[in-house]
Amino acid sequence: HQDSHQDDTVLSSEVMRLIRLLDAEMGAADIQQKLELNDRKYFRSNYLRRAIDMGVVEMTIPKKPNSKLQKYRLTAKGEFIKLKMK
Repeated sequence: HQDSHQDDTVLSSEVMRLIRLLDAEMGAADIQQKLELNDRKYFRSNYLRRAIDMGVVEMTIPKKPNSKLQKYRLTAKGEFIKLKMK
């Protein structure tokens, strides 16, 4: 099944949008707002979760994924991809 496992090199347009706008550590709600998305579940599964799984975004508090202080930032891989986009 090809579409269930996305190749690391093929980033979805959602993940690309996320990389493009993430320029500092940001909370999920702030990112969602910046992306102008209303559906929190959709945002989490199609943007955040996918970006984390692909290794382009990381949590600032990985040991407490549900912390209200949780923020997200680009990994080195994410930064590299962002540079190549410009």
